[in-house]
Amino acid sequence: MYDKASLVQIPSGYKGGSPNGTLYSVLPANGDGDFDHTRATSATRVNKDGLIESVASGVPRLDYPLLDGVVQSCPHLLLEPSRTNALPYSEDFSQWSPTTGITVTGSQFNELTGNSDAYKIETNGSTGFLQISETVSATSGNNTYSVFAKKGTNNKASLRGLSGVDFRVVFDLDTGTIDSELNTVSSKIEDYGNGWYRLSVVFSGANTTFYIYPNTLGTADAGDIYVYGAQLEVGTYETSYIPTSGSTVTRNADVCENAGNADLFNDNEGVLFAEFSMLNDSDTSNRYISLSDGSPDNSIMFQITSGGDLNLFNNGTSSENRIDTYSADLTQSVKVAVQYGQSTGDYKVYVNGVSQSLNSGFVSETISGLDRLSIDYPIFDFKFNGKIKQLMVFNEALTDAELIELTS
Repeated sequence: MYDKASLVQIPSGYKGGSPNGTLYSVLPANGDGDFDHTRATSATRVNKDGLIESVASGVPRLDYPLLDGVVQSCPHLLLEPSRTNALPYSEDFSQWSPTTGITVTGSQFNELTGNSDAYKIETNGSTGFLQISETVSATSGNNTYSVFAKKGTNNKASLRGLSGVDFRVVFDLDTGTIDSELNTVSSKIEDYGNGWYRLSVVFSGANTTFYIYPNTLGTADAGDIYVYGAQLEVGTYETSYIPTSGSTVTRNADVCENAGNADLFNDNEGVLFAEFSMLNDSDTSNRYISLSDGSPDNSIMFQITSGGDLNLFNNGTSSENRIDTYSADLTQSVKVAVQYGQSTGDYKVYVNGVSQSLNSGFVSETISGLDRLSIDYPIFDFKFNGKIKQLMVFNEALTDAELIELTS
């Protein structure tokens, strides 16, 4: 199948630059299929050894996924929106305010980074509300508060926010589960391996004080836990870790676009294929992958809606341009292929190995001038926020058997 493709992007090679880098495509080998990648700030990723590390501005992030805390062998391209960590001391927990009865000790070995940059938080158990806290201003609306934590002599950790909505969540660092939660939009615990978890809470409110308890909130359990990487950001989900040291820090958005030229793409027939997953199931705007001439009027486009559905379009985003709509949990990896041609009857859509029915109102329009593949909308700023595992373009129609093979 790869030999039939005119452009194959499997995230593997890149060149840095500030702020502009290059994401190399596997095909064609002459560089015509490479993507321009821009991000004006540094950012973090999980590398092939499963460690969180920082990469320079402009460098595409080949992020290695974790499955039950185990790093996987093949990376995806991580594309995220701009986010700001509003906590000025994300790693130096000695700068947070402890209550009497709490001891904070730095220079603890951290399997997340391979360095001694974790902290131990210990309570003497004299009361049930011993914690460390940081006071900052969260905006009204949805915010996400997250911390990496590992059990010590205690196996419970609690996150809380006050001076706004009083949210409280208790996490079990043995089982990787949530014991209880109060006044949250949602909460999550994610396994990062070696006993470390990322704890996150989405809440709606303009809170100003944020707490970490080294036990079940409200109990007098003496003992300790280890922590690293606290983050407070505006949005309904946690993004990659943004380190801070004395002030807030903003990570700029990733932009990846403009691969290919007119010689690589066939206006008359072809297939656009993508394997991807989204960072969350909804966002404030639609997000796109587009094969076009630089305008939506000559294009094949994948649109992930603000509601979390996948729409597929030919030459615009009106109802008659919509080839198909697919509704599923797009935070899970999905393989989608759209075959296009000169007539409505030439169009086919396959998702995860299954043929999809076309929209009953779809009427195809002739495409001309295809010359670029972008992980974005052709003319406006609707960046794709998610994880790209593969992108491919074929300059010919494929058989049903080949489309099944491609998307299975």
